[in-house]
Amino acid sequence: MKKGFIALAILTLLTLMTGTAFSADVAKIGVISFETVLKQSSAGKVMQSELKAHWNKLKEKLETEKKRIDEMALAFEREKLVLSPEKQRNREREIRDQYGDLKKTSADYTEDMRIMEAKRVNQMQKEVFKIVNELGKKEGYLMILERKIGGVIYAPDHVDITESVINAYNKSFSKK
Repeated sequence: MKKGFIALAILTLLTLMTGTAFSADVAKIGVISFETVLKQSSAGKVMQSELKAHWNKLKEKLETEKKRIDEMALAFEREKLVLSPEKQRNREREIRDQYGDLKKTSADYTEDMRIMEAKRVNQMQKEVFKIVNELGKKEGYLMILERKIGGVIYAPDHVDITESVINAYNKSFSKK
């Protein structure tokens, strides 16, 4: 009987101890998609339109320069027969050099755009992550992960707080 009573006491004690261990609060975890914030937020849309407008200006400059070089090449083809061999070589080299310069300028513009976009995205990322930190503290999240960077392959829709972040970011952006 004593053995049964001791076993029952131990079992009761273990049950009470494990009950408190499993009754802890459920961890609140959120997931955001920074890519979605870039595409759908006001700041992201403004950034995209500014970058596109800037790229169009650069592209227009390149096209204007290409037309000028093309016209120069056509003029050379018309005048080629009346030019001396030395002048022909000089003009061919000049046209070839200008096409090379145009290609280099195009590569420079592309690199400049890439750098400009990276700077803008990094700035937006800092602003969004600041908002996410504030939101996480205010709403009691244990952690908030970014879909791509955090390595999240699957998360149910109810933990996705991207819309809340976009709304908060839009409010912050509209104040600027």
